[in-house]
Amino acid sequence: MTIRIKKDKTSPGLLRTVEKLADVDLSVCFQCKKCDSGCPVSNLTGAPPSEILRRLHLCAGNELLASDLVWMCVSCETCFVRCPMGIDIPSVIDALRGLAVEQKTPAPEGNMPLFNRVFLKTVEMFGRTYDLGMIVAHKIGTKTYMKDAEKFPGMLRKRKIALLPPRGADRKMVKRIFDSVRRAKEKQK
Repeated sequence: MTIRIKKDKTSPGLLRTVEKLADVDLSVCFQCKKCDSGCPVSNLTGAPPSEILRRLHLCAGNELLASDLVWMCVSCETCFVRCPMGIDIPSVIDALRGLAVEQKTPAPEGNMPLFNRVFLKTVEMFGRTYDLGMIVAHKIGTKTYMKDAEKFPGMLRKRKIALLPPRGADRKMVKRIFDSVRRAKEKQK
């Protein structure tokens, strides 16, 4: 596969910014591609984790922020566990995602950024994810109110989804984490 990179004056800045935000040294990656082999979404994206790292090495410009992997990564940390060099790839992806939001980079096709926001909002509100709340918010955001509605009764019957929000999470601790992240972001500005 040919990798096309738009070099510009700020290209090395993206690599350095990501390394600083993720607190990683990407120069130790030797492209063994073990991160790709366990990634549950690498075959669904245009660029697997190893290609993202390689593009950063090659001083990719801000076009990297529009990669679909930036939004599809589920942060399962399989890539991190498999990496022989111990590169925290989910942190790299999180840094790229944050930069994409900050720079208002056009999102790839689909509603991955919306899903990401909805997921984080339910975790912030309930201390853990609340599936029904996520589904409702996502349906409102995408205006696909009745799509897949026929599956809901079956999911309820099989207890795959709960009507009420989860209990037992330490909501105060989760709120402190979100507040701390907000304060850190404000200090960076």
